Amino acid sequence: MWGKTAILIAVALGAAAAPARADTVVDSDHVLGGGSANLPPYLQCVPYARAVSGVQIFGDARTWWDQADGRYARGTTPKVGAVMTFKPYGQMTLGHVAAVSRIIDSRTVLLRHANWSPINGRRGQIEDNVEAVDVSPENDWSEVRVWFDPIQNLGTTHWPVQGFIYPKKVKAPGVTAKVQLAGADDPIGAIIAARLRMR
Repeated sequence: MWGKTAILIAVALGAAAAPARADTVVDSDHVLGGGSANLPPYLQCVPYARAVSGVQIFGDARTWWDQADGRYARGTTPKVGAVMTFKPYGQMTLGHVAAVSRIIDSRTVLLRHANWSPINGRRGQIEDNVEAVDVSPENDWSEVRVWFDPIQNLGTTHWPVQGFIYPKKVKAPGVTAKVQLAGADDPIGAIIAARLRMR
């Protein structure tokens, strides 16, 4: 069953279309195996963002920013491949995540995300290359307006954003490999320890 799901997701990911328009969508009931008791009946933003960005974080979107601390680089500048993390706001209590697919200018990016706009009356739809505009007073990407398919335009809500999670993993500060210095009875260990000291 997961083989069929992977194929359907791969087909959906390859279906990028024109900027600022929502792409045609995958039938999410088929993507998630018909909505079994263990799976929601529509595609959520988290597994889609994880699949298209490579950022391997799990759990509700609202937890991604904190989970990325010390694991992935974070910042307030959009970059292609980065995950834009939305704060919970209004009825969006679990937050939202979307991958940046293109930078248009200092205030406009294109996003790839799922479960944002209802399309043809269905939730859980995939939208690729849809517009998000920075509307923050300081141009710091702390508030955005996002393309909303039912009105075929940017929505009017100013959605609060935590920032961007970049797919590059970071080394945990202060973590170093500890090698026990080898004695004469461990010549291989001595060679490894010597090479590590040369780095």
